[in-house]
Amino acid sequence: MDFLQTLKIALRALRTNKMRSFLTMLGIIIGIAAVIAMMAVGSGASYVISQQIASIGSNIILVIPGSTTSGGLRTGSGGAQTLTSDDVKAIMNECPSVGLAAGTVRTSGQVVYGNLNWSTVIMGGTPELFEIREWPVTAGRNITQQDVDSAVKVCLLGQTVADNLFGSADPVGNIVRIKKIPFTVIGVLERKGQSPQGTDQDDTLFVPLRTAQRNLSRSHHTNNVGAVIVKAKSEELLGKAEEEINSLLNQRHRITGGKEPDFSTRNLSEILAVAEKSAKAMSLLLGAVASISLIVGGIGIMNIMLVSVTERTREIGIRMAIGAKKNDILMQFMTEAVLLTMLGGLIGIALGTGGATIVSSLLGWPTMISIQSISIAFVFSAAVGIFFGFYPARKAAGLNPIDALRYE
Repeated sequence: MDFLQTLKIALRALRTNKMRSFLTMLGIIIGIAAVIAMMAVGSGASYVISQQIASIGSNIILVIPGSTTSGGLRTGSGGAQTLTSDDVKAIMNECPSVGLAAGTVRTSGQVVYGNLNWSTVIMGGTPELFEIREWPVTAGRNITQQDVDSAVKVCLLGQTVADNLFGSADPVGNIVRIKKIPFTVIGVLERKGQSPQGTDQDDTLFVPLRTAQRNLSRSHHTNNVGAVIVKAKSEELLGKAEEEINSLLNQRHRITGGKEPDFSTRNLSEILAVAEKSAKAMSLLLGAVASISLIVGGIGIMNIMLVSVTERTREIGIRMAIGAKKNDILMQFMTEAVLLTMLGGLIGIALGTGGATIVSSLLGWPTMISIQSISIAFVFSAAVGIFFGFYPARKAAGLNPIDALRYE
C-alpha cells in the first residue's frame, strides 16, 4: 500500500470521529500554544535587555568613590569625594587597555523655560562621555572640549526633558534656567529609552563638566568628579583595563597595606550579561514548563489510539485477511497519530502567535516570535505523534488476523 492511500484512510478515520479527534488534539494544541507564547515572552525580554545593554554602551567600566565615615556612621559607595579630573586624565594616559575615560558630576534640579518647568537629572560631562555612551545628538551640536575648558553655560537636553519643556518646538538656541542660572540649549540627544534598572535615560540634561563643577555641584572642591566612566579598547581587554585602573588609583590615592580603597570599579558589561543570561534562563524555564502539557497531550493521544485499536480490531482483522501486511497496519495507525499531533501543532502555533500578539498589545509586555521557535514547536509536535503513536500502532500490527476477525 502506498503512502497516499494510507493518508486517505487515516484522514477518513479521523473524520469519522471528529469530536474524539478534536479532544485528542486538545492537549497538543494547548501545549504548542503555551510553548510559542512563553518563548515569545522570554525572547522579548531577552531582546529588551540586549537593547538596554546596547543603549548604555559597550566595554564599559564604572569607577565610583568609596564610602566615608562621619560620627561613627559609614555611608555606602559614592559617599566620599575621592575622584578628581586629574584621576580621569591619569586613567586615559597611563592605562594602555583604556580607550576613553570621562568624569561626570551628577545632581538634580528644576529646569525652567518660560512658564514651564521640569525636575530632572543634571549631568556634567565631557565630549568623551557621549562617545563612550554612543549617544549622538539629533538636533543642534554636542558639547565640545572648548565648552568644558571655558565652563560655558550651555546644555544638551534628553528627549523627555525636551518634550516636557518644548513639546514639538525646536529647543535649540533657546534659554532655560537651571537652578536660576541661564543656559543656552545647544542640542537634543537621540532617544535612549529605559536603562536595565528601569529608569528613563532620556530624562536627563547635560552641561559641560567644568560648568557643573563650578556652578551646579554641591561640592566645595571644583576639581572633584562624582564618577568616572571608562571604555576599554575591546571586550577582551575589559578585565585588563579594570586591573590597570585599580592599580593606578591605588598608587595615586596611596592605598597601601591593608588600607581600604577609597574607590570601587564595576564592570557594567558583566552585570548586564548576567541579567541577559537570567532572561534567557527564564525563557527556557517557561518553555520547559509549557512543554509538560505537550507530554500530557502525547499520553492522551496514546490512550485514545489504544482505545481506537480495540474498537477497530475487527476492521484490522478484515484488512489483514484481504492482504494487508503488518507494516501497512503499523503505518496506518502511525499516520493517524502524526496527523493528529501535526494538525494540533498547526492550530497551537496559530493560537500561540495570536495569544502572544494580544498579550503584547493589551499588557504592553515585549514579545518576539521567531521562525525558529515555530519550527521547533512544529517538529516537536510531529515527534510527539511518532513517539506516543508507535506503541498503539505496533499493538494493532501485532494482532492475530484470526483472533481479530472473531473479536466482537
